[in-house]
Amino acid sequence: MMQDTISKIESRLQNSGSLPDNTRAELLHLLAQLKLEVARLAATHAEQAQSIASFAEVSAFEAMREKKNPASLAHSIGGMESSVTEFEASHPQLVAVVNRLSNMLSNMGI
Repeated sequence: MMQDTISKIESRLQNSGSLPDNTRAELLHLLAQLKLEVARLAATHAEQAQSIASFAEVSAFEAMREKKNPASLAHSIGGMESSVTEFEASHPQLVAVVNRLSNMLSNMGI
């Protein structure tokens, strides 16, 4: 299910006409990394991996909305970031990808 969630985000990004090509490419690259890291996490922590993927989906949706809602974007990004905090020591790559993705989506919502 979490791979489907990330695939939905990828599809939404690919079909978004409002994103510059370089931003789209960077986001797709980050999602590919996220997909790999979440799959690794899912082997031992399936519920947490799904939570991360779900927060990523909501965050991407909020960042790409035509009419931005900064509070909703901040809330969804905060949820995504907090969902990985317990994995800083055991899955540092996952945390790094989520942090980069969070920063990029946050900047899109400005």
